[in-house]
Amino acid sequence: MPLYECVFIARNDITQQQVEAIAEQVATLIAEGGGEVKKREYWGLRGLAYKVKKNRKAHYMLLGIDAPGTALPEVERQLGLNEDVLRSLTIRVEELDEAPSAVLAKRGDDRERDRGFRGPRPAGRFGSGRGRERSDDREEFRARPRDDMDGPGGMEE
Repeated sequence: MPLYECVFIARNDITQQQVEAIAEQVATLIAEGGGEVKKREYWGLRGLAYKVKKNRKAHYMLLGIDAPGTALPEVERQLGLNEDVLRSLTIRVEELDEAPSAVLAKRGDDRERDRGFRGPRPAGRFGSGRGRERSDDREEFRARPRDDMDGPGGMEE
């Protein structure tokens, strides 16, 4: 049977369990069509490059599918009808990688990297320096004593 990879992104306001339920629904449709889901990876809640249906973040899920081509149109139709799914993409591949995908491998590399000393902090904007207390000596920011204000409008008569 041919092999496929299906990636779908779901709205950020649903839970991970609801994303897993969508993946389970896809697996059920594939099984009914005579195939099976060989690989399932949840990539997490990630930022989108641009807004998609007013969402800035989305849950990503990758499915490795071993199924006949006749089972996929119904899966794509159901993903398109599901209001929680923002986008989906299914492609045919030569083989399914058993190793974690590049997205999960990169996440593991980021966690293993040492976050030790990275050098001194640069000065603030225009070389003002960080942590320096700012005192504004301009007249409009200094409090005036109440004696200077005469009358209701603060003007002398």
